[in-house]
This record gives sequence, C-alpha cells and structure tokens, in this order.
Amino acid sequence: MMNTRKIAFACIASTIALAHPAFAQDAADQPNDGDIIVTANRTSSLLSKTPIAMTAVAGDDLIQSGITNPTQLEETVPNLSIVRGNGLQITIRGVTSTDGTEKGDPSAAFMVNGVYLARPQAQEVSFFDIERIEVLRGPQGTLYGRNSTAGVVNILTVQPKFEFGARADVSYGNYDALNGTVAINLPASESIAFRVAANIDRRDSYLIDGNSADGIGIGRFKDNKAVRLSALFKPTPDLSLLLVGDYSWQKGSPTNGVETSTFFSDITSGGRPTFERPTYLDPSARAGRTLLATQAQYAFRDSTDRGVMGQLDYTMGNVTLTYVGSYRESDRKEFSNVGTLPISADFYGSYWQTSQEVRLAYGGDGPLQAQVGGYYFKEKSGIAFFINNLLGANTRFGFPQDPTIAENKSVFGQATYEIAQDVKLTGGVRYSHDLKSRVGATVLDSYSSVVDSSNIGEFLDRTTFQVNDAKRNFSKVTWRAGIDYDSPLGLIYASVSTGYKAGGFNDGCEVGKGDNCALAAGDLYYQPEELTAYEAGFKFRISPEFRLNATVFHYDYKGLQLSQVSNACGGPCQVTSNAAKAKVDGVELDATIQPVDNFTVRLALNYLDARYGQFTPSYEDEDAEGGFSYVNFAGRALNRSPKWSWVAGVNYVVPVGEGRIVLDAQTAARSKYELTDLANYAYFYQPGFSKTDASITYNAPQDRFYLAAFVENLENNLVLTGATTGTLGSVTFSDPRTFGVRAGVKF
Repeated sequence: MMNTRKIAFACIASTIALAHPAFAQDAADQPNDGDIIVTANRTSSLLSKTPIAMTAVAGDDLIQSGITNPTQLEETVPNLSIVRGNGLQITIRGVTSTDGTEKGDPSAAFMVNGVYLARPQAQEVSFFDIERIEVLRGPQGTLYGRNSTAGVVNILTVQPKFEFGARADVSYGNYDALNGTVAINLPASESIAFRVAANIDRRDSYLIDGNSADGIGIGRFKDNKAVRLSALFKPTPDLSLLLVGDYSWQKGSPTNGVETSTFFSDITSGGRPTFERPTYLDPSARAGRTLLATQAQYAFRDSTDRGVMGQLDYTMGNVTLTYVGSYRESDRKEFSNVGTLPISADFYGSYWQTSQEVRLAYGGDGPLQAQVGGYYFKEKSGIAFFINNLLGANTRFGFPQDPTIAENKSVFGQATYEIAQDVKLTGGVRYSHDLKSRVGATVLDSYSSVVDSSNIGEFLDRTTFQVNDAKRNFSKVTWRAGIDYDSPLGLIYASVSTGYKAGGFNDGCEVGKGDNCALAAGDLYYQPEELTAYEAGFKFRISPEFRLNATVFHYDYKGLQLSQVSNACGGPCQVTSNAAKAKVDGVELDATIQPVDNFTVRLALNYLDARYGQFTPSYEDEDAEGGFSYVNFAGRALNRSPKWSWVAGVNYVVPVGEGRIVLDAQTAARSKYELTDLANYAYFYQPGFSKTDASITYNAPQDRFYLAAFVENLENNLVLTGATTGTLGSVTFSDPRTFGVRAGVKF
C-alpha cells in the first residue's frame, strides 16, 4: 500500500498547491455558481455531486484556453497524458496501451457523444463546436464497458437549439497555424432544429529540415477539414431524437521524430540486469527540432473519417428509455519514412465500426436511482503496411491483414439507493464477451525495382514468412461498489471498481492449425488486463470563495499488456505480452480560491506512484544457464508517469465599460518520468519540466465578440513523448513555444 509519509506530505502540501478545477460553462442551462452539469453516470448530475474522480471542461473554456486537440488536455486534467504515436496514446494514472495497430485496443475509452471510437488514429479529432469534455479517471467498466480500464474521455458536441444563433472563432499563430470554426443554429419549427459546424485546422511542421541535400523537404504537418450536421427532433417534452453526421479530411506531412542522438548520448541497449541511463543532452529548442537524417520519400497523410449516430430518449414518468446507435468508416493512406533511416514505408487501411446501446433508467424523487442496458459493438478492418528495401534491394517487407474483426456483447446494470438522509450506496455489474480474429500474413515481396512508395516496378514473387491467423474469445464480469455522503461541506465518497481489457494475439498462427504455423498458444495469444481500483475523495465547497476537492487511490493491476518491436517475424513486428503485476498509488488535490472579486487562483498538486510489481522479461545470454537471463522490473516506474505534477494559475478580470479584459496565466510542471524502450532495453527518460501559458482577452458587452493574444509553453521546452533506439529509433516531442491571436463573434 501507499507510503503513509508520502500521503501525509501530499495532504499538507494541499494547503499550498491544489489541483486544477473543472471549468464552469457559460451556457444558459448550466448553474451560475461555478458548477457544471455532466453525464458521467449516463444521467445528468452536477459535477460537484457526482461521486467520481473526473474533470469537465466547458466548450467556451476550451476556446479561451486555446485547446484545439486532445494532446492539449493533459495540462488541465490531473494525471493525464495524451501523445501522438500511431494515433493517440492515452495514459491515465499510469495506465496505458502501446498497441495502436489494427488488432490493438486502447486502455482508455475515447468517445464522441457517447459513441466509442476504437481506432487511435481516428481519435485525434479537432475540438470544434464542443459543449464540454468529460474525463473520468479510473476504471469505468460498469457503465462504459469496452476498454475503459484507465478511464474515459468523452467529447460532447453542441446540440441544436430552438432559436437562431451563429458563432465564428478563429486563431492564428506561429508555424502558420490556423484554426477556424463556423457554427450556425437553425430552428425549422417548434419541434425541429438543425445545427451545422465546420472547421479548418492547419499548421506547419515543428521540425526543421537539416538535410536539404536529400531534396525531400518537410511539408505542412496538418491540413485538416471537418464538417458536422446535427438535427434535433423534439415533438414533446418526453420524446427527443438527436441525429449527428460528420465527415473529416486529414491531410499533411506527419513526420514528427528526430534522431535519438539529438537528445541522448551514451545509450546502452540490450538485455542486462541493470538500468544504466543515457546522458540527456538538453539541446536548444532549435537544435532539438532539427531533422538531420536523409529522408527516402516525402511523407504525407491523406485520410478520411465519416460517421452517423443517433440518440433516442423517451421518458415515461420516472423511467427513461435511451437508444444510441452509430456507424463509422475510416480510410487511411500514409506514406512515411521508417524511424530516421532513408527507408520508406506506406500504409493503406479501411475500417468500419458499428455500435448499438439500449439503456433503461429509473429515477425520480425517491431513494432509488437505477439503470440497466445492453451493448453491441463490431469493428472490421483491412490493412496493408509495407516497408521498402528494409530486407534487401527491390523488396517490400509487409503485413497484409484482411480482415481483422473485433466484436463485443455486454449487459450491465447499476443502482444507487439512499439508505439514510444524504447517504447513498451504489452497486453495478457488467458482463462482457469479446471476440477477436484476424487473417493475414507477414511477407516479403520482390519487384523489378523499388525506389519508394510511389515508384514501384513489376511484381516478381512473394515469400511468406508466416501466416497470421488467430481467433480468440474472452469474457469477464466487472463491477463497482461505492458509498457517498452529501455533507454540509460537500460530497464525500469512496468506491471499489474493476476494469477489463480483452486479450489478443500476436503475428503468426498456432502450431498444427495450418501451413507455416509454428507458434505455441502461449506465444501467440496474450491474456486480458484486469484492474481493481480503490478510491476515496471529497468535493467540498467550503465557502463561495473556496472550493476544495481531493482523491486518494490505489490500483492492483494484473496482466498489464506491453507491446514492443521484435524481429520474431523475419523482420520488425510488434509483439505484445502480459507483465505479471503493477501497482498504482496516488493523491489528486484540486481547488479554486477567489480572495477578492474578479480575481481567481487555480492551484494543483498530484502525487503518482505507478510501478511494476512483478515483471521479469527474459533476454538471450550465452553465458547464462539455458541461454537466457532476466531483467527484474519490480519497483520501476511505468512509462509517462511523473511522481509529482502541479499547476498554478491566476485569472484577473478588469471591467472596461460594459465589457471586460481578462488576464490569465498558468504554469504546469511535472517531475521526471520514464520512457523505457522495451524492445531494446534502453531506459530513456524526460527530465522534470514546466510549461507556462498566458493570454489577454477583451470580451465585448454581452460577449458579442472577443479578441485575444496568447503564448503557450513560454519556456520553449521540448517535452519528450517517446524515445527508441536501434534500427527504427527516434525521439518525438510535444509542442514547442507557440503564440498568436484569436478572435470570435456570436449572435
């Protein structure tokens, strides 16, 4: 269990620095006392009365803070890291997934309007015309089910309203960064309303081309466009139907890595029982962003995402029936360079997914609140990923996989009962059944010539290293139990909950089940992740000027799924295995203080001890008995899990006539954290750092328009998000210093 001295220190420190609050929303249907209405329990409740560790950010606050994509949320949400890799990698309280392939699953459920998005590549959506974002920390297996071991990120878009309205927001900054949104709300009658919103999001690359001799260059990092059409039909107060359709185009040149030697020297790799660290070189911001490697081809992305969803709500007295259905398709085309080598690669993928959910909720003024439901999800994809000239001249080493199928069926129920005045017990359970399968191969194709992905000659022959053919079923019961007390100071709560993520399979097929099948079942398949979380906390409003929240938690984490690149397939391929155990302990504290009118202080402190409990991977060692030795990771920190993080921010409002000028500044800091490259046993790390953001905004009377200037990451720190060595090694980092202006108008 957690070290008590560390807990005591964290609690004492909370009087000095406390965590970032949830932001209040300016919408008319929201309370005006700094609280916000959320739907974390699949029913509406005040954030301050919801017994879950969560953060909610209102749409207007996203705009004012300049948060335009998921990677920027981590400075607002405690113990959250969202980085770009093969799609988004979301880490909450140290729990994450590193498998972004077509067969992998995230550990945190990413949702839009309550619809789960399975592919990490489809999750880097632009934030436009957003009502709010809810981030739930800890396993949410009962109500959210599939792959919510770490938590849930739910994006809620603005619904149509029965009055005419429109708004436009635009920002422009360095790196030729342009983000613009237009939204129009149109009531067609007293019962039908429409809303259309469109967004453009583009910027140049943060990288500097340090090798112009290759003649390739680095293009604009992103040039995305998106449109969303929503319709709301509400013929009676008890019946509503929401329909949403969206389409987006993702284009750009997404190269975002530099040579590992830019940031580290004295790199030690290879299996060994010790944990020597390399030397962190601390390059300047310009040197750290300079790509010196020779590129084999111009990298670009040309992908599309599209989908429709509908939500039907029908209230019959104290009972509400809700149906949520969706269908989505994605097409991916990406040309890239492998690591920082002059070796090119290309990826073509086609995906579709559908989900159906039915819930029946019972409420009212009585002591019982309950809901039951059923859920169905299916995803199917076909992909082809090829690396040119890696294993020889005029060859393409690759992974044609078609189809890959994932299917989930679940039933669930949860009830809350008031056993005494203001004291409630909650219990919930969910049964999940997962089916996962794939058919494909690992191959080496020969051609008359292979220059790059755009210049390929005549096909000659194919060598099949292995057939990738696997199918497996997984089932699990997850549950939640909790108690909360709505005291005179505020909500006090405690809970025990469980999370589950289905197992899967690696490349290959089981021996005896087909040609070229050579893997034992234990090497082909990996088992589910299971997590049990113990949590307690409070949400106090000590006075109108002082809000204070706190959470303490402990995780028992079994079967942690770890992915790494291996040469087990005749060339590089991803292999996933289960670490035996991990432990996570932490404290999250948050408060807002308003010592005088128009002046607000935001303070934050978070403690996180996320470490391996039992994990002893083997490595080849000719001098050892049996030819193998082991690395003991017990006690080592999980990746992207800083032990300490804090936030301090101030907001000062200066009245100017009937308008106002808002001055806002915030510094967020994190201590050192691990970036272990498991494939090569290289133990990289990110030193402690801080990021300071500041803005000045003029808001016109009645908020008709605003004008603002901003700077983000004033220190210009290049914060590492990933580091690997070897043939495919590179280092990636988050945004450097950015600055610009933004403006908006609404009526």
